[in-house]
Order: sequence, then structure tokens, then C-alpha cells
Amino acid sequence: MTPGPGPRTPTVRRGEWYLHLFTPEQPDLNWNHPDVRREHEEILRFWFDRGVAGIRIDSATMPVKDPAFPEYGETAEHPYVDRDELHDIYRSWRAIADEYAEPRVLVGEIWLADPERFARYLRPDEMHTAFNFDLMGRPWRASELRASIESTLAAHRPVDAPATWVLSNHDVTRPATRYGREDSSFSFQTKRFGVPTDLALGQRRARAAALLTAALPGSLYVYQGDELGLPEVEDLPLAALQDPIFHRSEGADPGRDGCRVPLPWTTTGPSFGFNSQGFTPWLPQPAEWGSHCVEVQERDPDSMLALYRAALHLRRGLPNEFAWHETTTDDVIAFSRGERFRCLVNLGDEPLQLDGEVLLASAALTDDRLPTDAAVWLTTK
Repeated sequence: MTPGPGPRTPTVRRGEWYLHLFTPEQPDLNWNHPDVRREHEEILRFWFDRGVAGIRIDSATMPVKDPAFPEYGETAEHPYVDRDELHDIYRSWRAIADEYAEPRVLVGEIWLADPERFARYLRPDEMHTAFNFDLMGRPWRASELRASIESTLAAHRPVDAPATWVLSNHDVTRPATRYGREDSSFSFQTKRFGVPTDLALGQRRARAAALLTAALPGSLYVYQGDELGLPEVEDLPLAALQDPIFHRSEGADPGRDGCRVPLPWTTTGPSFGFNSQGFTPWLPQPAEWGSHCVEVQERDPDSMLALYRAALHLRRGLPNEFAWHETTTDDVIAFSRGERFRCLVNLGDEPLQLDGEVLLASAALTDDRLPTDAAVWLTTK
């Protein structure tokens, strides 16, 4: 019997490298190569043929790179963000999506500060819609929120695409925590340990923000757990943190695990109902997670879950027409949808007198007055 070959010494090639914009485990593909584009088109058809209604395109502005790979700042165009060649890719994907009797939907995750560049991805032969993150990053101030709403609606109008409204996602500090901070805006550069927050204030503002976004025309995206008013989990054991951001920052940045803790469904159990097999979730859930659970909130007509469910039910019947209303103070946001529906958000220091029949409110009203950090939906007779 002839023995097999012994262990081989691997060939070492010096000077080889690959590009990764995120972690080393995620090498970037060469989107200038026709085989890469063709394979992704085949993947789209694979899932669309199986009835998938649409796809979310992660980091949609980043696939194409400048083939010369210049240093950032050496050229007028960014070497790997929002390059014009991207649009040919998404046009080909849109053509595939439109081949089906029930067209499939393309949703882009697009982080761009320029609203006009953002809207280019939503032209009639490209994506159907995209996450608009501008509102999500704004502080809890009427002028900031109003400006974001105006710029978003204006950017979507020329391309006739629905605006989208997002309060948080898997990358962002949860609203119930973020809105209780002195700086209630969001930036990746400002995530740090030990930033104080007033959770009662944050919860109140998060409820008002839920009604504000649900009243706006377009599509509403709700990140899992925000409908329960979950706070950011900021005391996770350091050994449990998995986000590469935490490790790359050598522990200075807590990363995004705090908004990714598995949801609580029941008041008790090893995972608060997240699974029925008794498995330990990949991130530990706080001991008080049961008080936020679906089981508890379904029994409470004043819970965050009840508020979201009522808002989602009512918003289906809202007209598309949108108009701003003048107010007596700059700290109030007021607009209408059609002739009978109005939304008011009070970000000022004094209660606001109301005129109309209340459909839904984020906080209890006293003598038809809307308290501060609260929102209300009204109808006129």
C-alpha cells in the first residue's frame, strides 16, 4: 500500500491584499467585474422566484470603488461612496424586479447627507424606496425635526418616490434612551460609555415621536423593540459585547449591541419567551426585561405597544395630501393630512390648547391641553 503524500508547506505570496471596508471577515467584491454583477442578479432571481416580496440592500452606496484606489480626499469623487457607476447596477436589479407579475421591491439602506444625491437612487428605473436616516439623527427640537421633514419631502417629490420615516435601526441608540439625553441627536462619533439619560423623559418623547412619524406621508419603518419602548441596554457585561466597533475602539465605544438584545415576549422564562427551547440568547437580557414584554403591554391600553398598534391602524386611512399649519410658537409642529386630520407635537415648555376631536394622544390630556413632549392626532367635524 503506497502511503499518501505528507503535509504540504503552503506557498507564501508576499504583497497580496484584499479590500474590506468593514471587518476582515467581509472582503469587498469587485463590482466592476461582470461575473460579480451576473451572480448577484442570479441571486435576486433565486429569491424572487421563491416569492420573496423584496430585498433590503445594505450599505447601498458602497459597492463600486474607484479602480485606481486613491486615498480619500485625493479626488473630487469619493473613492468608494455614492459613485455614479452604482446606478447601472440598480437599474439592472430594478429590471429584474419588474419582470414579475407582482413586482418585487428594492429598498436601499442609504446614508447620504445630500438629499438630492439620495433621491437619485429613487428614480423610476432604480430603487422603489430607501431608508431616510436624516430625521433619525436629529435632536429633539422642533426646528430640527421640521427642517428634516421639509427636506425629505422636497427631495422625494421630483422622483415621485414615497418618503420614509425611521426613528432607529440596528446601528442606533434606541429612542427611549437617546431622547432622554442632553444631546438627543445621533452620531456614530458620539457613542460612548457613561452618557447620562433621563429614561422617563426619553420614553415620553419616544411616544410623541412615534405619533409624529406615523402621521407623515410615506412609509413608516419600525425597528424591532421600539414598539415596546425598549431602552438601550447600556450595562451589558464587557465580555458579552460582540460588535467589532467595540473591539476596534479598544473598548472606548460601546458599539451597537445595546440595541440588539433579544426582545422580551413573556414576563418570565430563561429568554423571556424569545425562544421556547430554553436556549441562552447571544446577548444577555436585563433582569427587568419582563416588565417591558409583549405579554404585559398587551394588557395595558396605555402601553407603547398599544399606542403603536392604534397608530398603525389609523394611519392606513389617512389621505396623501400634506400641509403645514402655522402655530403661535416655534416649539410646536403642526400639519394636516387632507381636510380633517391634524397632527400636533408640543416640544415647548407650556401645555398647548387643543381644538378638535382627539383620535389618539401620546400622553394624557388635561382640560384639552397637550402637555410638553407629547403629540396628538385630531379630527375636525
